Amino acid sequence: MPHSSPRVELPYLQPSQAQKDVTHNEALQRLDAVTQLCLLGFADTEPPELPAPGDIHGLGSGPTGVWAGHGHELAYWSGDQWLFLTPKEGWRAWGVPEQELRVWRDGQWQAVIDRLDDMERLGVNTSADATNRLAVASDATLLSHAGSGHQLKLNKAATGDTASLLFQSNWAGHAEMGLAGTNDWSIKLSPDGASWIEALRLDNTTGLASGEAIQKSATDTTEGRLARADFAYSPGNLLGTVSQSSGDPTGAVIERGSNSNGEYVRFADGTQICWYDLNVGKIDDGGGTGTRDDPYYSANVSWTYPAAFVDDVQGVSMHVEGATHALSDRSMLATYFSRQDSRLNSVRVYSMNGNASDEDVIVPLTVIGRWF
Repeated sequence: MPHSSPRVELPYLQPSQAQKDVTHNEALQRLDAVTQLCLLGFADTEPPELPAPGDIHGLGSGPTGVWAGHGHELAYWSGDQWLFLTPKEGWRAWGVPEQELRVWRDGQWQAVIDRLDDMERLGVNTSADATNRLAVASDATLLSHAGSGHQLKLNKAATGDTASLLFQSNWAGHAEMGLAGTNDWSIKLSPDGASWIEALRLDNTTGLASGEAIQKSATDTTEGRLARADFAYSPGNLLGTVSQSSGDPTGAVIERGSNSNGEYVRFADGTQICWYDLNVGKIDDGGGTGTRDDPYYSANVSWTYPAAFVDDVQGVSMHVEGATHALSDRSMLATYFSRQDSRLNSVRVYSMNGNASDEDVIVPLTVIGRWF
């Protein structure tokens, strides 16, 4: 007959044994030590000076004093001596200082929580299943930092797979954002969980946006859509080069320029205005005798516009700035022969009061038309 039990090593009473109470009490001490096991340390090496009866310590490597030679055992103070026990694989003990449960595994006390690494599923206040292997039913879920930042990572196997956040109402999906069947980031919306609208997509290569929430063309004025920078107007493109495609503006709103032929302004709707102060020379350079029937007149001077029109100009404004009192603007008449898309032909000024002057006469000209 063996002298002790195989698991806790409780001493057996032997046939014809004297002082059976001693053996019985030793077995009770061992039961007291391992039942509802609570340790004052998991890897202690120095015995306390004043242990209390029932104190149990888990010993680490190389303990000293009366614990010497009992590394990785349990030291139990019975009240007058230390009783040593060898923990077995799978024993559990509550660490009083640490306030945590540990298990004896692979020759050391390990946290029970480590075993969560190998769990197939986990349900918190609800049941997990083969698809939703982690399920949580609560008012909120907190994921916090461990000293600095924090990232929530969703990883998928291939481009055509999905890594996204799905927002549901009564188990029907109504919004989804993430990498849904592509590596572009998108936001999708659904009224019923079955039909979906891609409201926004950001290209993972260019970063550019598309989708139903984005303006489709320069003429798209759908309420609620976000304006595109190349279709909308702002301080960055209000002034610049105007352009068009099939009559639709594709450039700036206003273009202004100048050259040796004068100044011009173009508008996105096709309107163009040109202006210039034309010098026609002296009032009698062209001829005339200064009489009523044959007044003095300047030479014919043509004006090439600083910017061409798409067709003949639609309006001409002109007046004369007199050089002297004798040739005031009220006594002169400016005319032109013809107007074209690129020039105003044969501008001439007449002196209607018979006076002449050695000074040049200036004719401020303004023409208006269309550039497309």
